[in-house]
Amino acid sequence: MTANDRPLAVFDLDNTLADTAHRQRYLEVKPRDWDAFFAAAPQDPPLHEGVALARESAEECEVVYLTGRPERCRPDTVEWLAAHGLPEGRIWMRRDNDRRPARRTKLEILRRLARTREIRVLVDDDELVCEDAERAGFTVVRARWADASAALKVAQEREGRT
Repeated sequence: MTANDRPLAVFDLDNTLADTAHRQRYLEVKPRDWDAFFAAAPQDPPLHEGVALARESAEECEVVYLTGRPERCRPDTVEWLAAHGLPEGRIWMRRDNDRRPARRTKLEILRRLARTREIRVLVDDDELVCEDAERAGFTVVRARWADASAALKVAQEREGRT
């Protein structure tokens, strides 16, 4: 089996692999401070349950990352993944000016990936993303190991920011 034949395990980042609790304060103020929120991402502690699942998934799957983070966060994201020993893999990020809800952007990418590869699992903390992915026939693991954030939920769905 070549690398291109392996099924994909698709992982979200924020509150799936990375604990964003320390930067939620930037979303709880008006107006929300998006620059500070994303600038603090390199200091996210890893979520051990998610990291362990990604490493375990790498034994049978190609691990890839699907995040609502904007493209401008790519260098920090690549560095964070490597620093925490996560499997190397392609990263799909939101275009900097894309404000569509996470469930729309992520499902669009999942469907595109599924045209040529088997998607073994999607691991994500966003309930709306998970529900839509399941309705579309994808196997989903809900990342419920981080504290839920109402501000982040609004950001993901209504503001299309992460």
